[in-house]
Amino acid sequence: MPSVLFVFTSADKDLKGGPIGWYLPEAAHPYYTLAPHVDIDFAAPKGPNPPVDGNSVKNFTDKESVDFLKDETVKAKLASAKKLSDVDYKAYDAIFYVGGHGPVIDLASDPVNIKLASDFYNAGKITSAVCHGPAALVGVTTADGKSIFAGKEATGFSDTEEELIDAVDTIPFLLEDRIKTLGANYVKASEPWQPKVVVDGLLITGQNPASAKPLGEALLKALQK
Repeated sequence: MPSVLFVFTSADKDLKGGPIGWYLPEAAHPYYTLAPHVDIDFAAPKGPNPPVDGNSVKNFTDKESVDFLKDETVKAKLASAKKLSDVDYKAYDAIFYVGGHGPVIDLASDPVNIKLASDFYNAGKITSAVCHGPAALVGVTTADGKSIFAGKEATGFSDTEEELIDAVDTIPFLLEDRIKTLGANYVKASEPWQPKVVVDGLLITGQNPASAKPLGEALLKALQK
């Protein structure tokens, strides 16, 4: 069975001190898409019990999101989440970054994460992320030192969506802008909040919460090839 490492943020506060964390549906929807077919481990910069964004718990009451927080297997995985520094990339076939504003705060600039994701990508393993999850990849480079976004088609949470939730000044950078700066062809859905998933070689990215399940499906398809 293929194996996937789900990476969660450990950041629980934004630049203004507001509560953040990982975004519930962006973990729950891919998890339940993948779990019957792949082995899944959880990890975060600080290891066990990464913080969930309370707003995502309030705003997403679909069955999979509600079940995820009650699921005994999931609870055990969260409680025993590995520290990123303890992860061996060779043990997995793919890495997946859960979104939420947290990754922009911690994973984007974490040298341990940047090395880990670079190791995954350069070993020919699928590197995937949804919503703000691609922020975890902005420092990641190919073997010859180029950004993994350079010359690729990719997506992530859009500037427009950031403005709509009034969060522009709560994070260090806007993801759409950064992805473009790194040389990607940034693409997004025709309307905010609509699903958009982009597969370009080993890089699989999703735009927003609505993209989490389709991203899980794209990741599963790539793993089954």
